[in-house]
Formats: sequence, structure tokens, C-alpha cells
Amino acid sequence: MRIQQTMQHLLSASLIVLLAACSTNPQQQAGNTGSSKSQPAVGKTLTQAAIPPEQLLNRITWGSTPTTLQALQAVGPDQYLDQQLRGRTAALPAPIQAQIDTLTISSKPFEEIMRDLEARRIASDQQKGTDDTLAKQYQQELTRLAREAATRSLLRDVYSSNQLQEQMSWFWMNHFNIHSGKANVRAMLGDFEEQAIRPNALGNFRDLLRATVMHPAMLRYLDNEHNAVNRINENYARELMELHTMGVNSGYTQKDVQELARVLTGVGISLNKDAPRMKPELEKLYYRQGLFEFQPQRHDFGEKQILGKTIKGRGMAELDEVLLMLCRQPATANYVSQKLATFFVSDAPSKALIDKMASRFLQTDGDIPSTLRAMFDSPEFIASLGKKFKDPMHYMLASVRLAYDGTTIVNTGPMLNWLNMMGQQLNGRQTPDGYALNESAWASSGQMTVRIDIAKSIAGGNPALFKVDNQPAPQEKPPQPALAVSNYVKSWTKQFSPSTQTVLSQANTTQEWNTLFLASPEMMRR
Repeated sequence: MRIQQTMQHLLSASLIVLLAACSTNPQQQAGNTGSSKSQPAVGKTLTQAAIPPEQLLNRITWGSTPTTLQALQAVGPDQYLDQQLRGRTAALPAPIQAQIDTLTISSKPFEEIMRDLEARRIASDQQKGTDDTLAKQYQQELTRLAREAATRSLLRDVYSSNQLQEQMSWFWMNHFNIHSGKANVRAMLGDFEEQAIRPNALGNFRDLLRATVMHPAMLRYLDNEHNAVNRINENYARELMELHTMGVNSGYTQKDVQELARVLTGVGISLNKDAPRMKPELEKLYYRQGLFEFQPQRHDFGEKQILGKTIKGRGMAELDEVLLMLCRQPATANYVSQKLATFFVSDAPSKALIDKMASRFLQTDGDIPSTLRAMFDSPEFIASLGKKFKDPMHYMLASVRLAYDGTTIVNTGPMLNWLNMMGQQLNGRQTPDGYALNESAWASSGQMTVRIDIAKSIAGGNPALFKVDNQPAPQEKPPQPALAVSNYVKSWTKQFSPSTQTVLSQANTTQEWNTLFLASPEMMRR
């Protein structure tokens, strides 16, 4: 009864803080200054600002832990950020890497996976109407491969030493959103993240964009495999301009979308091992990379007019020309910078900050780390620390990372369930715009109630995290969260509000203290 009363007290306090935050002007909350004139010298910004380390870590990682604190203290905040921006090869604990290595998506070539699936689909179609066994097995395999992709992603999010790359991988997966429910896209998600997103997450935006354009998952999700001369499909062309590059109301017209769709004719997918037969003059224009195929027989070779520029009809080279043009548009620099600032700084970043980031984006021809550095060096970023509301992904990962720092999770099933409960299932957004990045999308009494339930589950030491599905439970007792006895956590709570500290002091058991800590208003922000 006492813990229920205490939890009700905390829930009420959380909602009061939440509502107060929602009614605060986001620019005032983030302390927007926007001026670069007051910035400390490059390379010493964070050090001179004397930022509490856990606040910085809660922003540039998926959640502060004693392990990440040691890494930061070893080199200092500015050097630590530099290391994260450079995207060094991530280090994973050996047991975690072993789990990843055993996954089908890690050990079997993508092309082989997709050809095997296609054979299964054809076989199941041949039995349609008489026996649905093969159809069920086919769907189960698609789901299993999607689960593997989610598992690999979450294990890296929890354990990777390169936390900024993992955050940026999620950010770009959301920016170039693909819904897992369409056709056999579920089986493509792992490769899309592994080959198109992660290698370019801290690279060049043009390389990132091109990699997404040439991946079968994107082409299937947005129907471009059906886009051919005299049978134009504008779906992908529209989202490429509206959501991936320039942004809505940025100056392009419906005619530009139609002309871009013509450029994208013939850009599709092929599971065949051999190239199709075609006229000799078209053979030299045929292009194949993995399952991506540019089929010149399906391409519109007429001239196009896009954003006032003439694009000569010549095949695949048209696409590269247009992608470069889109990446160098000021509207693209502005749109990408605004989304990055919304993700990392505040729901309403200042125009001055966006302009500064966009300028760096254009100066460096789309270099993502340089654009991020312009943001991280800003007074606006520093003033925003500890104030941005956590979306479900940030809340779940921050809680798990802190509660189980140093332990080995073998089953991500509970984590996936928690994300589902909070409404942010991995690759679960049906529309191509991705999940919202602002507080109003997630701050509600219903969301807070669910988070308290999740806090209870984590605080007690969730056994399912340490039990492999369909195998007997391990004899040893699952590790318990060390939150209540952690010097790091105790030191951190000294920065919490007096009301939260009072509630924590009323806890009667370790599990109760853990729950109250994970459900506190301070744990809802980063």
C-alpha cells in the first residue's frame, strides 16, 4: 500500500512538472542565445562551460552510465565529443558481439537471404487456396528477420562505445523512415540500417542520401520499383524532396516532383543473378549493385527541368546529378539542420542556430560531423542540457543502460515490448515522415503511466532480459539493478529537485527506490 501511495505521489508530481514544461516557451526553456560571438574557443567549449558530465552524456549518448562517465573523464568533454563525432569503430563487449555475429542477418549475405525468401514466396503462392502452411512459414521468417534487425540495433544502442553514431543511426533511420509492414520490407530493414545508414550516419549527407536511394528497402517502400517510362509513379520523388532533402514549402513545385519521378524511372530492384537482355546501345547504361538495378529499358531518356535546371537524358548519371543538386540546396541545409537541432537541442531551435548549422552544412558540402559540431559548440545547446523531454526510445534505453551497466542482456524482447507500449515501435511508423521529435507528441498522462509501469519492471530486475527465448531459465539469479547503491546515481540525485529527493527518501526497499528514481521527472528529460 505504501509503495502505491508513493507512486501516486510521484505520478502527480511528474505530471505537474510535465504540464509546466509544456506551457513553457521552448525557446525560453532552452535558453536560446544563438550568437556565435560569445562562444568559447573551439575545442574548449564544453570544458569552459563546466557542464555537469551526466547532462552532456544524457544528450550525446543514449543515456549516461558510470562506464561512459569514466570514458569522458579520461579525456575531458571536448575530446570525448570529438571522438564520438569521428565515429571510430565501435567497441562492444565480447558476449554482445557474439550474439550479433550469430544472427542470420549478420552471417548470411543479404542477396542470398532475399533470393531464398523469394523462392519461399513463390512456393507458398503455388499452394494458395489448398494449404497455407508455407505462407505462414514465409511470414514468420519475415518477422524473425525483422526481430533480428531490431535486436542488433538495440544491443548496439545499449553497449556500443560509439554512442553518438548509434543515436545518429536511429535519427537517420527515422528521417528516411521505412514502415516494416509493407510487403517483405521486414526482411530488408537489417541491411538498410547496416549498409545504407550506419556507415554514413556520421559521414557526408550526399553519400547517405545516395545509399538510401539505391537500397531495395526504400525503393520497395515508396514504390519506385514500379516507376517506368510511360508508367510514372511519383511516390518516391515526392518524399525525396519533401521529407528527405528540401522540406515542404521550400520552393519546389509539383512539376519538379514530376520531373524528378522521370529521372527515377528504371531505378528498381532485381533478384535475378543475370542481367536482362537488351539492345547493345543500352547495355553500357545498365547498372547493378547488389539487388539495386538501373534498367535503361524502363528509363525516360527525355530532357527534364528540375529547380530551373535542364537535366540531359543519359541514364543513371541523371540521378547522381540531381542528388548532388538537391544536397547543395540551401533549403536542404536548412531542413536537415532544423531536424538535427530539434532532436538534439529543443523543440523550437532559434533561427540563428539553424542558420549557423546550415551555413556549415553548405560550406562543408554536407559534412554531418561539421554540422553537428556547429550545433554542439553553441550556447543554445549548452543551455538546453537537462531540459529536452525524452521520447520513448531515449527513456527506455537510458533506463536500461543505467540499470544494467556492466551486465549482459541476452534477450531484447522486453525492450521491444516496452517500445511498443509507449507507441514507438522500431520501424513502426506507417507514414514516411517518421516519428515526431517534439515533446508534445509524447508528453501525456497516459505515456507517464506506461513509463511508471516500465520503471517498475526494470527496477525489480526483469528476468526475461537474461533468459533466451524457448530455453530453460538460467540457474543463477538475474542481476539486480544497482541504482540504489550506485555512488554515481546517488551523486546524480543531488541535482534533483527537493520534491523528488523527498520522495526518494521515503522508499522502504531497494526495488521501491529504483522504481521511484526511474519514474522521476528528472529521468524524463535529457
